[in-house]
Amino acid sequence: MNILITGATGFIASHTIVELQQNNHDIIGIDNLSNSSIDTLDNIEKITKKKIDFYQIDIRDYDRLKDALKNHKIDCCIHFAGLKAVGESVSKPLEYYDNNINGTLTLLKVLKEIGCHNLIFSSSATVYGSPKFIPITEDCPKGICTNPYGWTKHMIEQILIDTQNATKDWNIVILRYFNPIGAHPSGLLGEKPNGIPNNLMPYITQVACGKREKLFVYGNDYNTHDGTGVRDYIHVVDLARGHVKALNAINNKCGVEIFNLGTGHGYSVLDVIHTFEKVNQIKIPYEITDRRPGDIATCYAKPAKAEKILKWCAEFTLEDMCRDSWNYQSKQR
Repeated sequence: MNILITGATGFIASHTIVELQQNNHDIIGIDNLSNSSIDTLDNIEKITKKKIDFYQIDIRDYDRLKDALKNHKIDCCIHFAGLKAVGESVSKPLEYYDNNINGTLTLLKVLKEIGCHNLIFSSSATVYGSPKFIPITEDCPKGICTNPYGWTKHMIEQILIDTQNATKDWNIVILRYFNPIGAHPSGLLGEKPNGIPNNLMPYITQVACGKREKLFVYGNDYNTHDGTGVRDYIHVVDLARGHVKALNAINNKCGVEIFNLGTGHGYSVLDVIHTFEKVNQIKIPYEITDRRPGDIATCYAKPAKAEKILKWCAEFTLEDMCRDSWNYQSKQR
């Protein structure tokens, strides 16, 4: 298949391109490079020995996007493009709503005009808000999001569902990610945030290499086994493979389907720190500080639907995630 990837040089998208190319799909990539590097394309090619057709375009630019895609036959689009820093979204809500929602609306218009009605959307477990029950299934009602980033995912999901309800020739798969960490085992691809990391693992690896003095652990008085927040951490390669499997649902004319992509296991912040230390033989200094507003105690998936319908399940362990994350960070030095 010819697959259009938006946000192609991003963390999850780049790993997904590798898995798609290794399954003999051809890639057309779009990215404005606002929070990623063109060098990522070279590293993908080093792994797969294949090139992609790449265009440096902001997906809100209707004319340039349509012009770039008009000569390609696109069988399916996997839509990753979007701003994703939770904290930044609170301080820059208009920028997030404009980029993420208007970008998606423009993309849908162009896809419709070029005759592509198949889309896989990169969503997030943040749409569950404070979940009604744990483990979280796809039947869990969406909740009140705690930040504009989460609301953009929430709203885009509704836009996609309404689009398919109105025009039944669309096939849409919504993938709700839990907490992607890790890196490609080659060490060539990984998460490289600009500025201070918003997520746990990049912060740990930057402390490990001396770039940061210590890690801040936000709260140790939650109702969990060690008092720190519990999340469902999933290896980015497992997550990438979930997108390859999601193409089967598209090919089967799925209408709209929603899948949780997680391991089904919860690990606390201290679990991750101690596993990282054990696997990599590096001490991580940390300081317990106050809880962050909006954080919940526990959040992990029940990925049974993806296992049953997509024939997908996570295979990498937390040890693998910690080892591969440090391998990537080490090579960046």
